[in-house]
Amino acid sequence: MSVRLKLTLSYAGFLMLAGALLLAAVWVFLLAEQRRFAANASHELRTPLAITQALLDVARNDLNRDAGELVDRLHAVNTRAIDLTEALLLLSRADQRSFTRVQVDLSLVAEEATETLLPLAEKRGLTIETSGDMSPTMGSHALLLQMTTNLVHNAIVHNLPEQGSVWVTTSAHPTTVVLTVENTGEKLAPQLVSTLVEPFQRGTERIRTDHAGVGLGLAIVKSITQAHDGTLTLTPRPAGGLRVTVRLPPAPPHTGR
Repeated sequence: MSVRLKLTLSYAGFLMLAGALLLAAVWVFLLAEQRRFAANASHELRTPLAITQALLDVARNDLNRDAGELVDRLHAVNTRAIDLTEALLLLSRADQRSFTRVQVDLSLVAEEATETLLPLAEKRGLTIETSGDMSPTMGSHALLLQMTTNLVHNAIVHNLPEQGSVWVTTSAHPTTVVLTVENTGEKLAPQLVSTLVEPFQRGTERIRTDHAGVGLGLAIVKSITQAHDGTLTLTPRPAGGLRVTVRLPPAPPHTGR
C-alpha cells in the first residue's frame, strides 16, 4: 500500500471520527436542553399545584375562613395551570410540525390579533397602529395567529406605564414576507434580549405579575416561526422597547386556500 493511500485512508478515518464526535456532541447538547426544559416545565407545573395544596390546607385548618375568597384564589391558580398546560401542548405541536399548510395572509392575521387585544391596550393607555401590504405565506392559520397574538400581547404588557405605543407592520418581498412588531418601553440590554426567547423567561428576571403569563410566549413564537421555515430576530430599540421581526417564505404564486 502506497504512503499516499495510507495517508488518504488515515485522513478519511479522522474525518469520520471527527464527524461522529460532532454528532455525539450535538446529541448531548440537545439532550441537555431537553432535560433543562423538562426540569423548568416540571417546576412551573408544580408551582400552581403547590399553591392549591397550601390553600386547601389553610381552608381545612380554618373552617371560618371566607369560602368566596378561597374559591377566587383557587380559580386564579387553576386558570394559570390550564394556561401553562395549553402553552406546553402548543409548543409541542409546533415543534412536531403536525399541521396542515394553507395560504395565510399575515396582514389579515395581524389585524385579527390586534383587534382581539385592542381592549387590553386601551385599558393600559396604549395605542396600536397596524399597517402593511398583503403578505401571503403557507402554514397553519391557527399557529400563525397564535404567534402574532403572542407578539402583540408581549408588546402591550412590556410597555411604558402610560402613553406607550405598539406598531404592527407587514410587508411582502420576492423571497420573504415580513411581520414586525415594535413597542415603546424600557431600554433593554442586547444580552438580555438574546435570552427572551428561552422558555420561562419573563423580562429581566423570573417574576410573576398580573401580566407575566407563563413564560412561554416568545418561546412559542420562536417554535412556530421555525416550524414555518422562518427566522425570528429580536432587536432592542435605541429609544427603549423592542423590535421583533419574523421572516417567512412567501406563498407560491396562484396557491389557493
